Amino acid sequence: MTAPPPAGAGARRGLLTAALLAPAGLTVAGLVLVPLLLVVRDSFATPDLYGGTKGGFTLANYRSLFDPVYLKVFGYSLGMAALNAAVCLLLGYVVAYYLVSRAPQRQMLLLLLIIVPFWTDFLVRTFAWINLLSPGGPVNSLTDAVGLTHGPAQWIPSQGASFVGLVYAFLPTAVFPVYASLRGVDPALGEAARDLGCGWWRVHTKVLLPIARPGLLAAALLTFIPTLGVFVIPVLLGGGKNQLVGNLIVTLYTEFRNQPMGAAASVVLLVLMLVSLAVFGTAARRLRRKTA
Repeated sequence: MTAPPPAGAGARRGLLTAALLAPAGLTVAGLVLVPLLLVVRDSFATPDLYGGTKGGFTLANYRSLFDPVYLKVFGYSLGMAALNAAVCLLLGYVVAYYLVSRAPQRQMLLLLLIIVPFWTDFLVRTFAWINLLSPGGPVNSLTDAVGLTHGPAQWIPSQGASFVGLVYAFLPTAVFPVYASLRGVDPALGEAARDLGCGWWRVHTKVLLPIARPGLLAAALLTFIPTLGVFVIPVLLGGGKNQLVGNLIVTLYTEFRNQPMGAAASVVLLVLMLVSLAVFGTAARRLRRKTA
């Protein structure tokens, strides 16, 4: 028989656990919860003449966001996020399938090549795209060589350049979840499907894509939600002509000097992200029930 634990052992263990979790809990509370509560409180405040808040309680900030100008920004952001997620999923699946079809040693090298550029700062990589897409730059020289353009081409700023920057920024976050889902697939599975008469398209749509659904769902989540809050890429590559929600929040805080309305836009963005998380979570639960 084992001896019963000494009296007070459970309490001491609980105190030790609380002491170990206290630094992390205080950090999260101080850097996440408190600022979030302040933003929510400011979203219901009234602005003063100098861009700050002077207290009070009003829903006017949220009502102002229903103006067609702001609704257009939210609609454009949702559409751009969905399009970016779709393109990243397509390219991410192709890249992930190519990776898993290589030898293990080659896979590690290719994964490293995908990761290495992201060791540099995000802003530096965005400026690199400005150089690549500038008139007379490397991309312009390539299109001149193949006859697509004749002379300097003005691609920056443009909506297309902004979208290219978004895909570049979030493509790796789509590749890795899909790669993780496909990595454990036996290559003989695809060969067996082809032996049974499945063509290339049916092998992917009927065999591999169902296996990769969890990774595809995670990739969609990791690309759709962050795209909503991006503000650097639309400014540098798009010239700020087509704003995302992140650009709107920065504009309200800095140019319009309207902190309460900027806080309201931030809360709306947070709600959109939470709704997206709920949708993806529901889809993930249904997927688990189907595969159980």
